[in-house]
Amino acid sequence: MTHGIEQVVERGMCIGCGACSVRTSGAIPVTIGRHGVYEARLGDAIAPDALRAASRVCPFSDEARNEDALTRERFPDLPKDDRIGAHLEVLAGRRTSEQEIIGSSSGGLTSLLLEELLRAGLVDGVLHVGRSAGDPRFSYTVSTSPEEIEQNRKSMYSATTLADVVADIRGDGRTYAVVGVPCFIKALRLLASELPDLDAQFGVYVGLVCGHLKSTFFAESLAWQAGVPPTELEGIDFRVKNPGRYAWDYDYDAVDADGVHHVRRSADTIDGGWGFGAFQPEACNFCDDVVAEGADVAFADAWLHKYAADWHGTNAVILRDERVRALLRAAAERGDVELEPLSVGDAARSQAGGFRHRRDGLALRLADDLAAGLSVPAKRVAPDRNAVSRRRAAVLRQRRRISRLSLTAFAEARADGDFDRYARPMRRAIRRYRLLDAWSQGTKALARHVARPVVHRARRMLRR
Repeated sequence: MTHGIEQVVERGMCIGCGACSVRTSGAIPVTIGRHGVYEARLGDAIAPDALRAASRVCPFSDEARNEDALTRERFPDLPKDDRIGAHLEVLAGRRTSEQEIIGSSSGGLTSLLLEELLRAGLVDGVLHVGRSAGDPRFSYTVSTSPEEIEQNRKSMYSATTLADVVADIRGDGRTYAVVGVPCFIKALRLLASELPDLDAQFGVYVGLVCGHLKSTFFAESLAWQAGVPPTELEGIDFRVKNPGRYAWDYDYDAVDADGVHHVRRSADTIDGGWGFGAFQPEACNFCDDVVAEGADVAFADAWLHKYAADWHGTNAVILRDERVRALLRAAAERGDVELEPLSVGDAARSQAGGFRHRRDGLALRLADDLAAGLSVPAKRVAPDRNAVSRRRAAVLRQRRRISRLSLTAFAEARADGDFDRYARPMRRAIRRYRLLDAWSQGTKALARHVARPVVHRARRMLRR
């Protein structure tokens, strides 16, 4: 059976990108769901031909072209790697200004490129995620000046949708750089292939390498742990650099309704570790694109020891477009940025966790769901329950449980105003995850330092 948009929505696999809404001129609404993730709403009144058109632009539908097909169309002459896709050049770099680099999540090259695209007149505006005035949540916005880009810098880990902003700019006669995580870039590329007017407007696709998306609950949970309940949260900065630590070991800053800043170390929270998968939408379990393969350029954190040891932060950059390369080279010649070559292998290694999740982990999840009689999309990874060891499979399955638990438990905690309703079950689930992870790695320290009953519990977990 074809896994179309109906199955995507039924399985809770919709990422809320909004492409279906744009393609059907609003016939399919996209709204925020009870777990803080945007979702398409399919009603009985939607005409069958409109439904099929929507399915062709849904990034998790079998009726949509996959990343390989989109890459061949846009980058037919570039060399291709199975991990990072097509590539013209691969670099590592950062801004040179101390002030600019401190105000960036990583190396600051994403915002610099967007500003340069505007200054060079290559686009009239930029569609990117920004802060909503008077609202702690984030949403897609349009920036038409470098100053507006600067106001909306840094990572914003939250559910968003493209539906409204793309509908608003459609047909306005302007060209735009569009910024997004891999599934959003894919959706925009699919939309452009269906709607010639948007194809003419989307001038440059800027990809953000993604570990997974987050529900709006993520910001609220971090803030609550810093002493700011959801009802009092005014704003949040997810990544505040700390000169005394590695680049990946950052703080966050939650601002309450009185304007007071509450800064805390992300690693000291229950759910700040990215590997736990807290508040991850189900769609992210079925993505096989780590590096936004359909984008003209993709930016990532350079998570290699050489760079991560420097708290300032460094970008890994996968270039696929000569216009983008020329702008970055010009900035380097002016002394605004530092750039150096990065090998394809190092670029892939800098995102090793993402590739494990979306290759071996995906193979296992597809096989698990098929065995359970569930519909799954056709991916570039084949279902395989033997893709990982039995011990590693137990870790991956526990991670998926944590994702689901975080969404349901936090919704209950939020409704009751009782953070412990979320914290207690999450701590138990994460303790189990850590134990399974240590056991899967065969850590000698586990046998030396973990009591025998705990080891027996790990063995029982593996048998489940």
